[in-house]
Amino acid sequence: MKLPEFLMEGSLGEVRLTGHRIDLYHVIYEYNQGHSPEQIHEEFPTLPLDLINSVLAFYQENRAEVDAYVARYEEEAERHRRASKPIDWEELKRRWIASGRTWNG
Repeated sequence: MKLPEFLMEGSLGEVRLTGHRIDLYHVIYEYNQGHSPEQIHEEFPTLPLDLINSVLAFYQENRAEVDAYVARYEEEAERHRRASKPIDWEELKRRWIASGRTWNG
C-alpha cells in the first residue's frame, strides 16, 4: 500500500498517522464502529479534524488494502492474546513479598 505523507510505516510494520502515536487501525476501527469524524476527534483529541478526514478519504480510495491491513492487525492482536498467560495474582503477590516489599492489596 502506497502511503501518503500523512501516514507512515512504523518500525514493526504498523501504519501510524505521521507525527502521532496513533495507528491507522484505531481511526478505521472507530469509523467502522459508526463514529463520525467529529466523534473520532473526541476520542483522539490530538488529531486535527482535517487529518481525520484525510485518513478517511484515503480509506475510501484504498478500502481493500486498508481492510486487509486491519484484518492482519486484528489477527496479530488475537495471536498475541492467545499466547499471553493470564496473570497469576497469587504468584505475583508471592514474588512481590519475596522481594522485600509490602503488599497493600
